[in-house]
Amino acid sequence: MPTVTLGINPLTWTNDDLPSLGSETPLETCLKEGREAGFSGFELGNKFPRTPEALNSVLRSHDLSLVSGWYSARLLERSPDEEIEAIQDHMQLLKQCGAKVMVLCEVTHCVHGDQQRPLSQRPHLAEDDWQRLLNGLNVVGDYLQSQGIQLVYHHHLGTVIESQSDIERLMDNTGMGVGLLLDFGHLRGANGDPLAIARRYSQRIHHVHCKDLRFPVLDAVRNRDKSFLNGVLDGLFTVPGDGNVDFLPTLTLLCEQGYQGWLVVEAEQDPEVAHPLTYARLGYRNLRQLAEQAGFDIAD
Repeated sequence: MPTVTLGINPLTWTNDDLPSLGSETPLETCLKEGREAGFSGFELGNKFPRTPEALNSVLRSHDLSLVSGWYSARLLERSPDEEIEAIQDHMQLLKQCGAKVMVLCEVTHCVHGDQQRPLSQRPHLAEDDWQRLLNGLNVVGDYLQSQGIQLVYHHHLGTVIESQSDIERLMDNTGMGVGLLLDFGHLRGANGDPLAIARRYSQRIHHVHCKDLRFPVLDAVRNRDKSFLNGVLDGLFTVPGDGNVDFLPTLTLLCEQGYQGWLVVEAEQDPEVAHPLTYARLGYRNLRQLAEQAGFDIAD
């Protein structure tokens, strides 16, 4: 029976893209409450130390592991060699703190961090840019694999890889060095089907974000041509089991296919509206129940 570990992203407490959300919340509070809720590890956020010694120390003090950390790639603007040079500090931080995967997203021309630009203005790739991105990801992914780190590509609303067809083209034209981060909320938010993607690419899914989505809010964001960040403020995302995403069929398939890794609660919310510890506990309880129903063993 495959074993998964439950982690959380600090977005529940403090938001990197919209720093006004949770700006006054210290890292210590995030870590203490995340552990109290039951989670075994955290992904990185902008309040975390960026040296291995300091990061290991603060995580160890709360009996937590490092899950992974986001990296903003610019392969449409840089050569693969330049990207590999730019990635060094982040890669070393992950390696020396025990993380096995790097969450990578191409952010050139992205709109998800701009509160004034609607999701409808997200970038689309020209044919030449597709080839450049695919080639760059293959080179960087193979390099990271040689260093003991698996690249997991994060498809994301408001970026060049958003839709199900984007993901399929990406995966069908890259090698094993390019893994996939399956994010339920971002895929459903782009009208994609997580179960279909999991069926097709289960052996290349090395990381999972269990982000729930409120469909009525998504409809309003699309109908009113809103930005990603205004969607967040409207309550677009929440923890598993509190929205409208059906996680169980896909998690069951991943279990049957032998997925072993992290299942991560990632829910951008306004902490003044969604009390972080309350939602962290809810997310842990619901995700643990879903994972057990799917057939997974849970590592403590």
